[in-house]
This record gives sequence, structure tokens and C-alpha cells, in this order.
Amino acid sequence: MDEKSNNAETTLRIKKILKVPREKVFQAWTDPEALKTWFAPTDGHSTLSVEVDLAIGGKYSITLRSPQGKVSRAVGIYREIWPPEKLVFTWSWEGEDLGETLVTIDFHDLKGSTEVVLTHEFLPTKEWRDKHYFGWNGCLSSLEKKLMILL
Repeated sequence: MDEKSNNAETTLRIKKILKVPREKVFQAWTDPEALKTWFAPTDGHSTLSVEVDLAIGGKYSITLRSPQGKVSRAVGIYREIWPPEKLVFTWSWEGEDLGETLVTIDFHDLKGSTEVVLTHEFLPTKEWRDKHYFGWNGCLSSLEKKLMILL
């Protein structure tokens, strides 16, 4: 990580309760085939490809297409993996001046349901934080829909 400050203006935190056991939620975040079925910020976006090397220091990439046809690729490295409790990974967009940011996802067991707490730190500006807030909320809603279909 670089010397960017970490404060409320450039950090976002989202909490969502999913009525699915946390092992299934954790798997949805770590299995490339599962990620490909739900990881998109809106219904108009599509996930073109997902690569996951689920190991400390392992890389991932997620390629998305917007409704307007723009292709974007998120990339990063896994820093912590605690199945089924926690994932920590770097996050950046290829071709964007976002720099490297950090995403922590905590999966709290609620006896058959899961509280997902997503924290995205070290975003460069409030505007980038707001864009990611929209995107992560869309992804979590898509995940919830997908998991409910699978039950």
C-alpha cells in the first residue's frame, strides 16, 4: 500500500444480511464460476471472465462489460484468507488512476444467515468512494438474488 490516508471520506463500509449460511456466501466470493454468475454492479452489466488463485499472494481478475459496451478489469492480490470468516485483497482497475486499494470482507455467522461486512479502504477521493459504494451495493444485491435462487 502507498502513503494514501485512510479516513471516512475515502473509506466505505457496507453491511448486508443474507439468509444463506456463511460457507455458501464465502464460496460465492471465492469460486470463479460462482463469481461469474453474480459479480456485476447492475443488471445491465455482465461478467465476461473471472480468474482466481485463492492463496495468500494469489492474484485475481474480474472483467466486466457495461451496458454501453465498455470493458473494465478489476485486479488484485489476496492478502488474507480465513474460510469462511474473512477475505482481504487489494483492488485496482486496470487503466484507471485509482491506485491500489484494500477490500476486507467479514462473513459473520448468524445461525443460518450471514452478515457480510465489506470495507473498502484507501480510495483516492470521495468521488471514487461513491462510485464504489454504488458498485459494491449492486454486486451484493446481485449476490443475494443469486443465492436465493440456488436455495
